[in-house]
Amino acid sequence: MTTTTANAIPLAPPLATSRLSINTLARPLVARLLSQAEALQVHARRDASGVCIVDAGITATGSVEAGLLIGEICMGGLGQVRLRPGAIEGWPTWIEVHSAQPVLACLGSQYAGWSLAASKEETGGKKFFSLGSGPARALAGKEKLFAKLGYRDPIADPASDYASDHTSDAANATTKTGVLVLEVDRAPPKIIIDKLLHDCALTPAALTLILTPTTSLAGTTQVVARVLEVALHKAHELGFALANIVGGSACAPLPAPSPDGVQAMGRTNDAILYGGRVHLTVRGDDAAARALAQQLPSKNSSDYGRSFADIFKAAEYDFYRIDAALFAPAEVWVSSLDSGNTWHGGGLNMGLLTGLWLQEA
Repeated sequence: MTTTTANAIPLAPPLATSRLSINTLARPLVARLLSQAEALQVHARRDASGVCIVDAGITATGSVEAGLLIGEICMGGLGQVRLRPGAIEGWPTWIEVHSAQPVLACLGSQYAGWSLAASKEETGGKKFFSLGSGPARALAGKEKLFAKLGYRDPIADPASDYASDHTSDAANATTKTGVLVLEVDRAPPKIIIDKLLHDCALTPAALTLILTPTTSLAGTTQVVARVLEVALHKAHELGFALANIVGGSACAPLPAPSPDGVQAMGRTNDAILYGGRVHLTVRGDDAAARALAQQLPSKNSSDYGRSFADIFKAAEYDFYRIDAALFAPAEVWVSSLDSGNTWHGGGLNMGLLTGLWLQEA
């Protein structure tokens, strides 16, 4: 993969000095999800151990509104996720995402990077696999990405300056909490829940798991809300200095969910690959900013131009056989705070999307 060369290596991990606790910031959003469960058409319960399980689309109907809120929970309370209706570019409804802390919100929290697997022998039934996303990832810190970011949620360490500074807060004085989002169609087995509690050092009552199958309204919504995160991850893969990304906004069209799992996943990916628009605000030299705008869009991929469901099937359902350059938004603007210049790369392919999604009455 081609990488940017200018400004590629930051002097320190981009989040090494951050004292923001994404699990603490997400706590009021989780409380809102639970208090408005009936209105949002989600179901919440405690399992036998006391862990809070939120069904946002398995047996519950779920809703777009629940998906928007789950998107903000995934971003650790450091992003805004909104609905924008109004027949833009030939599609009726779009998701908008903004963050003043895009690296922490997207890579430190929202990115689905925690691999959680159990064999059928371990579960006593069907094997289980999911990629965990959301703030609790930063309590466990199991991914190599956290070493590169230089971040772990400060409430994970009771001796941290953050913990000592916040002991007067009633919520922090009682217990730390964590929340994880899983894109699954069934509740995780006990062995997975036990692993989460151990790795996050949480009591059962302090852990919330939100289940969002992509075939549901909430699931489709919260995946499309990852359009900014997809851009941040691609920028990281390209070698751009994450410490130099200081702001981000994005939007993508929101498709109807499909009852077919592969098609549902295909639609959410297509929404970003062919309909995602991202604006990043950066610092550093112009050469790096210009190269980022040029290299980031999905059109740079050899797999570009077909529905993701078709690409996935052709790859025999193996993500690793798909060109990694495809996982990017369709269109990007990169604005430099240091020079005042803005560069543009890529473009929408709404014709492909409407051809896949739209039936004329």
